[in-house]
Amino acid sequence: MNSPLSIVKDRFESKEKLVAAVKALATGDLWVGEGETSALDRVSNAKLLKLHRVFTAVKEQFGTRQKLIDAIATAEGRAKDDGYRSRLDKLSAPRLYQMFRGKKRA
Repeated sequence: MNSPLSIVKDRFESKEKLVAAVKALATGDLWVGEGETSALDRVSNAKLLKLHRVFTAVKEQFGTRQKLIDAIATAEGRAKDDGYRSRLDKLSAPRLYQMFRGKKRA
């Protein structure tokens, strides 16, 4: 198992390039907080790698957080429950993706 630093150097060459890649994925379609990506410069390599992996998977499978929320609500049989959807809308993309994967396994 490689360390997060060695993975960053192998895949992205530097932490700055990884941060830029995560910021490019962290648009309004996937990111909960508007314009709060400036703090990503101080996040650990492991967390940045996880964010990149999750954002990439969500973007490829669903395209937007809203479609991911729709998939979770449908999987739970609560597709028409607006209150449930509004609660899901407050969660981050990694948390939503974790919920979806859990529902998919069950």
